[in-house]
Amino acid sequence: MLLEPLTAGVCDGATESALAKDWARLLSHAAAAHAMDRPDLLAGGTPFEEFASSAVAQWEPWLAQYTQARDEGGRPLKWYEHSKVAEGAYATLLMVRVDPDSDSHSDAPEPSWRWRAAALGDSCLFHVRDNRLVQAFPVLTVEEFGTTPDLFSSRNHDAALLARRARFSDGRCRPGDRLLLMTDALAAWFLSASDQEDAVRQLLEFAGPDDLDEFRIWLSGLRECRELRNDDVAFVRIDFEGR
Repeated sequence: MLLEPLTAGVCDGATESALAKDWARLLSHAAAAHAMDRPDLLAGGTPFEEFASSAVAQWEPWLAQYTQARDEGGRPLKWYEHSKVAEGAYATLLMVRVDPDSDSHSDAPEPSWRWRAAALGDSCLFHVRDNRLVQAFPVLTVEEFGTTPDLFSSRNHDAALLARRARFSDGRCRPGDRLLLMTDALAAWFLSASDQEDAVRQLLEFAGPDDLDEFRIWLSGLRECRELRNDDVAFVRIDFEGR
């Protein structure tokens, strides 16, 4: 049973930008770390702006190390790479924090948890109960997915703008509930499913790292059937259990 706060960050790099996967990795780690230290950033405003500024500030030192490693390895950046790198890297952002409810005392009949989330772009959180969708965030229907979602840029120093564009939500979980975090391709498949309970059951087949190969095979099958867009996929599952 979850007794301490839990945080997660899910980011999807924009393929048209240089080093997008690296930026997505850095941003997701920064999101999880900051959400652990500052739960109030998931309400927006100044705390979120401070997180955004801190995340962007990490990019230039990382980029300097990357460029140096390329030089020392005999693979310096090519002329066309310099121009792409100068434009910055882009990624969507979904950050989540889960806390045990403060009123869930040891003698309470059933524990409960509060989740809070912030999103920029179309990486999604789905709150599931009894294999049924309780809440979707930030995208509610498959028709809302587009080709130009809001993105978090590694060179965007306008933290106030990022905070204004971000969306925030929260909810409460009880034992047996699940939070499913997905990047846009898998989220679109989930929302378009004619039988969402069956879609949940399919996703729940993959519970841990030992299932990674089977998960990849399953994704390949969906792509071959044109049910899933050919794009990178990230999937995080958080289960809530009682005492």
